Amino acid sequence: MDTKNRIEELVKRLNEYAKAYYVDSNPLVSDMEYDRLFDELKKAEEEHPEYILPESPTQRVGSDLTNDFPEFRHTIPVLSLDKAYSRDEVISYMMKTINRQQSTLSFVSEEKIDGISMVLYYEKGVLVRGVTRGNGEVGNDVTPNIRTISSVPLRLSEEIDIAVRGEVYLSKATFEKVNNELDDDKKAANARNLAAGTVRRQKSSEAAMVPLDIFCYEGFWPDGDSSPRSHLEILSYLKKLGFRTNDHIAVFSESREKSERMLSDAGLAGLAYSFSDMQDYIDYKTEERSSLKYEIDGLVFKVNEIAQREKLGYTEHHPRWAIAYKFESPQAVSRLLGVTVQVGRTGRITPVAELEPVALGGSTIRRATLHNQEYIDSLELAIGDTVSIVKRGDVIPQVEDVIEKNEEGNTVYKIDMHCPCCGSHLEREGAHLFCRNPLCPEQVIGTLSFFSSRTQMDIESLGPKTIRVFYEAGLLKKIEDIYTAPYETLIGQKGIGEKTVKAIRDGVEESRKQPFKVVLSSLGIPELGKKSAELLVAAGFNSFDKLKSAREEDLVKVDGIGSVMASLIVESFRDERLLETIEKLKEAGIHASSDEDEKSEEHDQIFKDTVWCVTGSFEHFNPRSKAMEEVEKRGGKTVSSVSSRTTHLLAGKGGGSKRAEAERLGVRIVSEEEFISMLGNGEEKKDGDHIQLELF
Repeated sequence: MDTKNRIEELVKRLNEYAKAYYVDSNPLVSDMEYDRLFDELKKAEEEHPEYILPESPTQRVGSDLTNDFPEFRHTIPVLSLDKAYSRDEVISYMMKTINRQQSTLSFVSEEKIDGISMVLYYEKGVLVRGVTRGNGEVGNDVTPNIRTISSVPLRLSEEIDIAVRGEVYLSKATFEKVNNELDDDKKAANARNLAAGTVRRQKSSEAAMVPLDIFCYEGFWPDGDSSPRSHLEILSYLKKLGFRTNDHIAVFSESREKSERMLSDAGLAGLAYSFSDMQDYIDYKTEERSSLKYEIDGLVFKVNEIAQREKLGYTEHHPRWAIAYKFESPQAVSRLLGVTVQVGRTGRITPVAELEPVALGGSTIRRATLHNQEYIDSLELAIGDTVSIVKRGDVIPQVEDVIEKNEEGNTVYKIDMHCPCCGSHLEREGAHLFCRNPLCPEQVIGTLSFFSSRTQMDIESLGPKTIRVFYEAGLLKKIEDIYTAPYETLIGQKGIGEKTVKAIRDGVEESRKQPFKVVLSSLGIPELGKKSAELLVAAGFNSFDKLKSAREEDLVKVDGIGSVMASLIVESFRDERLLETIEKLKEAGIHASSDEDEKSEEHDQIFKDTVWCVTGSFEHFNPRSKAMEEVEKRGGKTVSSVSSRTTHLLAGKGGGSKRAEAERLGVRIVSEEEFISMLGNGEEKKDGDHIQLELF
């Protein structure tokens, strides 16, 4: 057999094996045998590149060449779906649709995969293009990365022209494995974000390293006369062509018997129901959701009969023949008016959604976080889109999903690659963009604000707004300026009065007493927070001089200090700007070592071998971290969440989920009054004790 024919045979066999493994879940050969044939094919193609076929499995490994993702105008309607958030809404939609058509209809339900919508275009059976949904009319051509997905057929079993919609996703197990291997700054918040970022990797060889998968659920034929007559036939035909479809479907009709016949005629597995079973089905899928190997965020119900779909038609936003049931209702719905880009103290760029005002959680929301460009891309979010808003942890509003695409034709929003504050070119690191100009005004103001904040050096009255006034006046440019600035020169200007200046002066003077570990964590050294500072001091790195001479291999020996943090600490203490700041702070009387810390009164170790968590707000401990400092002084450990190891929960006003979890686990719940009594007595309060101490 000549080389050309051998290559063709190997390609055919390997693609058959890949389909059996990735699509049919029925391996035909061992991994060793597959790898042997793959290596033979790869070698033959290297020697005879003129014989490489577009559907060759070797083309899935990707290229190290940088890709750009041009826009492509879809040739099919790629719309969003109308949404329902209750069973009654789904049933009402079905009944109205049946009455409108005045004919017998059936419906197919599919799981709504929480992934990235994709359109695959084939010409004469060969994959020519993979395009994101975009705004429904124009998407991004990400073909090089889509070709790396093993369950995407590169050549179909028939030489036809077809467009296929599917959802690219990562299984739960794959997401956990891949995400855990990433550095902390590159970890994704969820599987959808990681899938979206992978689809848009600039090098397809990098995309190939993440095992993405796809479920295909809709097909479009250029010649309507040749298309299937029902959605079940579409799914059956897609399977025949080599596409991976989801077997977790259900059919609803006048009776279970009719639904069973429809599934049987199409040669598909699935559940058969009558319309009266709808509520039970939704309850079943809601309960099953957590046990699935992939994430779903709802169910999609589609009219099965294609002829009736065509009669129902489309609105500008969604087809009238389908509806999506969402498991979780949005907390609020608004419209994206624009995007503001913020610069943090570390230079990290954060896009913020500017919204039409909407009520949420007792307040009016006008802005919400968008995290980063990858998050925006995963939503395919554009100015003018209607979006759902939620509050994560009941604190920070964020845009959760796109409800309807805009009517202006706006495409996915892209962050400008220049800093909005200083104009420096932004650098990408993991999922985030950074401005690396240390003199960027927003970074300087952020650093000053962090240093003086209540949870750090606790300089009263020197908050972000006041710092901005003094920065713009040229009085505060570096951390050390806080101790030498002539604050009085601004009295009478920009709202600065004598009382404000006196409060700042008093706060500055009081901050000189802060212990070394607080000073260290307040400098804003990357990754070096309060806990890390405590670990370093406890391990003997208890002065700036010792940290300046520390080696990376010395620091990694400290429990809780990893190699990344150790490297950043060593690098920071070689920075001349930081070293100059430290020297100036020494001159200002700031503690440069733990030996200089004022000797505080000795405390009995009454909380030794206890583990404390805190929730709610307090009258005497503001911020509440001050209460946890009292625990640590007395030998106790503090944690951020309640677990089986937690022995005490200090509960103030407004405690919610932590208190409920503590009650469930039998953790002792301590009130503020009882806590103050414990501190005053030097022992845990006994029943009948009513000692009240005014400590603050």
